[in-house]
Amino acid sequence: MITFLIALAILLVGFFVYGKLIEKAFHVDDRKTPAMVHPDGVDYIPMKTWRIFLIQLLNIAGLGPIYGALAGACWGPAVYLWIVFGTILGGGVHDFLSGMMSERNDGMSISEVVGLYMGKIITFIMRVFSVVLLVMVGVNFAAGPAGLLAKLTPSVLNANFWLIVIMLYYLAATFLPIDKIVGKLYPIFGLCLIIMAVGVGGATLIFHGAEMPELTIGNLMAVHPSGTPKWAMMFVTVACGAVSGFHATQSPMMARCIKSEKEGRTVFYGAMVAEGIIALIWAAAGVTFYIHNGSLLDGMSGLQAAIAADGQGGVVYEICTTLLGPVGGLLAMIGVIACPITSGDTAFRSARLTIADWFKLDQTNAKKRAVLAVPLLAVGFIIVKLLPWTYLWRYFSWSNQTLAMIVLWTGAVFLHKYGYPPIASLMAALPAAFMTAVSITYFFQAPECLHLSTSIAYPVGIVAAIAFFCIFWWRTFIVGKDDVNHDLSSAAQ
Repeated sequence: MITFLIALAILLVGFFVYGKLIEKAFHVDDRKTPAMVHPDGVDYIPMKTWRIFLIQLLNIAGLGPIYGALAGACWGPAVYLWIVFGTILGGGVHDFLSGMMSERNDGMSISEVVGLYMGKIITFIMRVFSVVLLVMVGVNFAAGPAGLLAKLTPSVLNANFWLIVIMLYYLAATFLPIDKIVGKLYPIFGLCLIIMAVGVGGATLIFHGAEMPELTIGNLMAVHPSGTPKWAMMFVTVACGAVSGFHATQSPMMARCIKSEKEGRTVFYGAMVAEGIIALIWAAAGVTFYIHNGSLLDGMSGLQAAIAADGQGGVVYEICTTLLGPVGGLLAMIGVIACPITSGDTAFRSARLTIADWFKLDQTNAKKRAVLAVPLLAVGFIIVKLLPWTYLWRYFSWSNQTLAMIVLWTGAVFLHKYGYPPIASLMAALPAAFMTAVSITYFFQAPECLHLSTSIAYPVGIVAAIAFFCIFWWRTFIVGKDDVNHDLSSAAQ
């Protein structure tokens, strides 16, 4: 319990201390934001800070900090370290920079922002990469809830029926002004996500506080029940609760709605810290709930067995109903059905905006919005019904963290050009190098990728990270030129 409470305190302090440092490094000022300069009634709409914060939280979270944290808890309390320091030093910086760089460039989609600082070839790669990633997120978060709803309703309302309903909802959320559906529903479900986490966290402390494992040397070295190595598998499994590239695709939507740059730390860095807290709570609940007779290893094995038998959704339902009773069951159902749907609709909306920025299409015109929204949803429906999207989804984990790596390097280049003192750029460059090692190592070792031995994957990932960092260091601190982006983009290519 002590370890959990310390980790929680560090996350809260991190928001006020490290969040303030990255805000200072960015040079936040009183300039007018895109929402105030040219509100268009569709995507650029000024909203209140608390509302934008809850929308951003649900945009970036969904079920990520729950499902990922539960899977990560199979490595034991070591996952706390990744959630806490990943959030403060990596995820918060990543989300803040992606949102604020977009805000400084008229709310551009992240692919266009990366292109400004990393070159034309990376721009094209990011455009395609982002759209494919977003469509796959939308597809996955339509099929999953449709299947769950089919199990809870009469047989006549089968998965196909609910899939059509969800896709029609996605079309409306993608097409209509952001304050009509997203702005009204998201704050409600965002509060539900927070209430569920607070309830589970409080009940775990009250009923199982004495059983919560501490981060001792022995527990830190605990091995995954399946023997899966921590590096780099844990750092990819737990993404949304620490560092996630998907967030960079969502932040520009809120960058078009903030009324002041001073809201950026609360909306972007703050939402990431809130997600980290949710992930910490669920990791603690997962690693504690299945412990019997004080055995951490038995608890980790029990958690893994429960996930294998019923999926993370079943584990969420069991934990919620056991700890919180009928109210917990209701919150669990809202979580496992509504949260993925709210991630899916903004994924398609972000895909529309990415394509619109790519081809410079005015989205204030309803017909031009429909020209993008309708085909996007049609493609999503076809993928669900005809293509092996479940196979393609296996590559989401790697692509997600690769996107985070690219955005962090972009942020490092931005801070190099506009930050003060020059060393401020290291606030992005260091986590960028770390995520480079994670992404490349995972690609070489993961079963769905090259599936090579760790004796090959580990050195390759570490050498790649050192090479990227050395290029950045040389150009930033030794040569002192502003074309560091050229060297980084060339290395990436």
